Amino acid sequence: MNHDILVLYYSRSGHTAQLARLIARGIEEVPGMHARLRQVPPVAPVTEVAQPPEPEDGAPYATTQDLADCAGLAMGSPTRFGNMAAPLKYFLDSTGAEWASGALVGKPAALFTSTSTMHGGQESTLLSMALPLLHHGMLLLGVPYTEPALSSTQSGGTPYGASHLAGTKGDNPISDHERELARALGRRLAEAAHRLAQKA
Repeated sequence: MNHDILVLYYSRSGHTAQLARLIARGIEEVPGMHARLRQVPPVAPVTEVAQPPEPEDGAPYATTQDLADCAGLAMGSPTRFGNMAAPLKYFLDSTGAEWASGALVGKPAALFTSTSTMHGGQESTLLSMALPLLHHGMLLLGVPYTEPALSSTQSGGTPYGASHLAGTKGDNPISDHERELARALGRRLAEAAHRLAQKA
């Protein structure tokens, strides 16, 4: 049985990376399950210098092999005009071979995001990330309302996935409710992957 859950993200100011680490912590609260943290590199319209093979800080860069190896996927991005950021979209656009082979079919997936304003596109960004995963045949998981923090949060947290309200200056710390919901999503994803693997 594969015990690795891929936590794949793009983060520019660090908020999405913080959520990724919280989701990873939730994953590892499920006995026997492990989080594999990976980020995608930035992209630019004109690239004069190739990105180094490893980032200067944070998680290693993802490869499509990480997708093939995983038992489940948590994927996160800051919002860009209500959509996922270009680097994550660029990475997903490179997964045609995995789509053709069905490498992700039947695996569970969950989503997370960070925005600077309350209505900055959290839910639409999560939904934009869901679309390619549906094409890959993944099984999407959200945050159920049986999680009390989902009804109490005054910041981030949606039924579509974990989220964080960073503030217009990016100085809001992750709230207790956001932290609780991110860990809960990680646990739910790991538990689903574990159950699916046992039935395979």
